[in-house]
This record gives sequence, C-alpha cells and structure tokens, in this order.
Amino acid sequence: MDKKTVGIIAIIVAVFLCGCPGLCLFLFGAIAATGQMPYTSDFPYTSDFSNPYSETVPSYLGFMGLCLALIFIAVPIVVGVLTLRNKPEKTASFNEPLPPAS
Repeated sequence: MDKKTVGIIAIIVAVFLCGCPGLCLFLFGAIAATGQMPYTSDFPYTSDFSNPYSETVPSYLGFMGLCLALIFIAVPIVVGVLTLRNKPEKTASFNEPLPPAS
C-alpha cells in the first residue's frame, strides 16, 4: 500500500475514534460549564427535572470536559499533519571527491 493511502486510513480511524467523541464531549462540556446540565440525586425521580433533589453539574467538570475534548479533537489534526506532509527529498551529497582534471 502507498504511504498516502495508509495516512488517509489513519486519519479516518482517528476521526472516528477521537474526533467524533471529542465533539460530543465538547458539547456536553459546554453545557455543563454554563450550568445548564441538571442531574438528580434521587433514584426514582431520574427523569423528572422538577424534583427537589435536582441540581446542576458543577462547572469545573464542564471545563475539564472542554479541555479533554480539545485534546481529543487535536489528535486527528496532528495525525493528518504528520501523515500527509511532504517530506523533503534527499539532496545530493557534495562530500564526494572531485574527479581528476585531465
């Protein structure tokens, strides 16, 4: 297989394994960081947000989710840059001895 084909496959795998979960985590982190993500601490009322035991997720968990999401999103970008960059070709070496003059 060509190196470029392997690079494209690596980017696709990185996007599905890191990029998509990173975007979802970014969304939930942003919602939690703004204080809009409720959770309940009483088991029978898990879907009722009007229950007195309902609270919001602490904002520091949202900020941690945002930082982790940025790392996950950066992985496919780094993989793409490293695999698809044009590597400089080897140049001729000038350390060879000169041929004798005639």
